Amino acid sequence: MQKELTLRDIISTLSRSVREYKKTSLLTPVLVIGEVVIECIIPFITAQLITEMQLGCGVDVICRYGIVLVALALVSLACGGAAGITCSVAATGFAKNLRHDMFASIQRFSFSNIDRFSTSSLVTRLTTDTNNVQLAYMMIIRTAIRSPLMIIFAIVMAFITGGAMAVVYVIVSLLLGAALIGIACKVMPMFRRIFKRYDALNDSVEENVSGIRVVKSFVREDYEREKFNRASGSLFRDFSHVERILNLNMPLMSFAVDTVYAFVIFFGSKAIVESAGQAMQVGQMSALITYGFSMLISLMMFSMIFVMVTMSEESARRISEVILEEPDLHNPAEPITAVADGSIDFDHVSFEYSDKAERMALDDIDLHIKSGEVIGVIGGTGSSKTTLIQLISRLYDATKGQVRVGGRDVRDYDLDTLRDQVAVVLQRNVLFSGTIAENLRWGDEHATDEELVHACKLAQADEFVQLMPDKYDTYIEQGGTNVSGGQKQRLCIARALLKKPKVLILDDSTSAVDTKTDKLIRKGFREFIPETTKIIIAQRTSSVEDADRIVVLDGGRIAAVGTHDELLRSNDIYRETYMSQNKQSHDEKMGAIDMPGDAKGEEVEQHD
Repeated sequence: MQKELTLRDIISTLSRSVREYKKTSLLTPVLVIGEVVIECIIPFITAQLITEMQLGCGVDVICRYGIVLVALALVSLACGGAAGITCSVAATGFAKNLRHDMFASIQRFSFSNIDRFSTSSLVTRLTTDTNNVQLAYMMIIRTAIRSPLMIIFAIVMAFITGGAMAVVYVIVSLLLGAALIGIACKVMPMFRRIFKRYDALNDSVEENVSGIRVVKSFVREDYEREKFNRASGSLFRDFSHVERILNLNMPLMSFAVDTVYAFVIFFGSKAIVESAGQAMQVGQMSALITYGFSMLISLMMFSMIFVMVTMSEESARRISEVILEEPDLHNPAEPITAVADGSIDFDHVSFEYSDKAERMALDDIDLHIKSGEVIGVIGGTGSSKTTLIQLISRLYDATKGQVRVGGRDVRDYDLDTLRDQVAVVLQRNVLFSGTIAENLRWGDEHATDEELVHACKLAQADEFVQLMPDKYDTYIEQGGTNVSGGQKQRLCIARALLKKPKVLILDDSTSAVDTKTDKLIRKGFREFIPETTKIIIAQRTSSVEDADRIVVLDGGRIAAVGTHDELLRSNDIYRETYMSQNKQSHDEKMGAIDMPGDAKGEEVEQHD
């Protein structure tokens, strides 16, 4: 992840997301300035009217002043209303662009980049953090402009109207400003911790919802509820502590209001009475009180802005981290845009997920696959079978050695070109909400209905699709919850076939399919896509026994390569796996299951 971001980095990053909303963002402060100026003029004219009335002016003078005041009030209202509209458009548009920019950045991430951010953290940044920044931006371009201007103009007009008495406004403003800065320095580090708590809370929710079937099957609702309550309670305690500190703003504001009013009323009244209206008139005192009230209200608003911006600073930092995250994998300067064939070469390849890894996930892999070959990959849990195939489509780059596809280093290809020609059906199959046809066309958005049916027939999916109410227009719920695991796997295989790839990789993607269907799928591959290189990662030896070659992985290294028969004779790992999976069916053939215990043991022993 990139270095610690400065405030300048954050502002520079976020400002690029304003884009087409620059005009409304700039127009809002202009309208606010007009509103503030007029609001400051109104008390001054009102003071003159009061003075004229004291001197016994006629109705015509009062009407003239009244018309001016009404006109100014209407203009101020128009400016304020227009500022509200432009402010809303600018802030919501800015938030929309932020979400777009973050999502676009996430789509460019390599797997290693995604590993640095948890899914729940990215969701929080796209939702809660963006909402915080949107609200802060709305306040900054309107209220944060209005409040300081109103404070400045009110103090200036107070000096014009009340003279030296307005010094109290300056003193109060400075004291409150110092208090706000002190509060900011105290709470800023706390907000960083709070947003990490948010991520932990979302982690708990995401994990629980995605695994709700497991939770219920093991009757662990109480445990999950308690885990959520701990995360929620921790967030509550941190937020409560911060809110207690931030709530000091209101008592400070109330004290400032009371102090200013007491000062102005006491000394203003004293000046009017003692000088018989010569040092200060009633209209001046009225204007002075109005300006004081406006200034203090603006200070209160400014404190609210301060709280919101303080909270949003950490949100802005987290958003900027996502937008500025550079993908670890890039296209070369002059990328290759065509894959010649499906040949694959691993030249002494080693790989580790990070510099801090204690050992290599893959160690000195030397493997050469001809175009059109069927290669089985088998090995125990943690033997790095999935890691091996992720290097082919360049989801990660090899730490040492070279991976070639079609005779060229994968790092020389345009990423989209390479991945379009290397179709991967993952172990965790994902279908998206939409019809079956829409899901299949992820493989080829221009595929005809006939091509969809053909791909499904190859994947042994057409039969069950035809039994569905709307056939290929049947709606798939989010995550494919309304189809079985085996049906989901077959639809995902059909989707991959529609890409017409040079290389097809099945990462244990027939584990939920019965052996008969699995065999039919592999038979279809051999007959209809003979030129496509097929790599089948499996736990069942029956899924790979008819492969041209089988690669046995153990601890990230190649333990053996050969055909099914060769490995049964020469490799202990493969033979033990095969026997553990096929022992019962072999014993049934020999009639051993029906034999008495001793004889059964002898028969099995003889066979072994």
